[in-house]
Formats: sequence, structure tokens, C-alpha cells
Amino acid sequence: MRRRRAIALENSPPEINLTPLIDVVFVILILFIVIAPLLDKEEIDLAPVSTLKSSSVQESSSLTLHVYADERITLNKQPVALKELSTYLEAAYKRNPELTPQLFHDKNARFGTYQEIKTKLEKAGFSKLDVILAPS
Repeated sequence: MRRRRAIALENSPPEINLTPLIDVVFVILILFIVIAPLLDKEEIDLAPVSTLKSSSVQESSSLTLHVYADERITLNKQPVALKELSTYLEAAYKRNPELTPQLFHDKNARFGTYQEIKTKLEKAGFSKLDVILAPS
């Protein structure tokens, strides 16, 4: 009986060394940490400030939308409720389909307001939108 127990102890499975596996996992993790910020980077090329001052914003025969920090919206300097905006945009598109709306969005206004206005512009038929940012 003693022989069977001794043989059973000698035939126990060897220990698995996990150190190389952990090293490989950490190297892969570090690679992901280094490479991940480079993958989803979207850049918007903006004109230099000097050219922005020389080019004038065309206010005549255009559709200007202003969104203020307190969520007020004006359409061509006339206050408009967000719910009524679709009606005005559809009428403006019927008058001039070549028109490109200009959106002046306050940096303290909600981004959701911008999204709603953009959706309403698309539903009205506009395919372009000029987003005008004030230099900070």
C-alpha cells in the first residue's frame, strides 16, 4: 500500500509556470494602451485665425441660426422655439434650396441642442451646414 501512495504522489501533475504568460499579457496590454489613442483620432482642419478675420460671414440672403448658453434659439435674429424651427426651415428650403445655413453655437450651450437643430435641418432638406465658432 505504501508503494501505491508514493507512486501516486510522484505522478501528480507538474506545476504550471504562469510568469511568461503574465509577461506576454502585460506587453499586449501596454501595446493597446499606447496604440489606442492613435486609432480613433478624428481631426478637423480649421483655417488659421488670420484668414478667418479676412473672410466675412455672409449675413445677406443666408439663414443664420444662433444658439445661446441659455438654450435660446434665433433664426435670422428672430427668436424661435425649437419645436417651431422645422416649419421655418422647410419654408426657407423651399424658397432657396441652394442656401447653406450658418449655425452660431455658444460653447456653453448643450450639445444636444446642436444635434436637434442639425436633425431638423437634414429633415428640411439641407445637405450643408456651416458651423461658425467664435475664437476663445
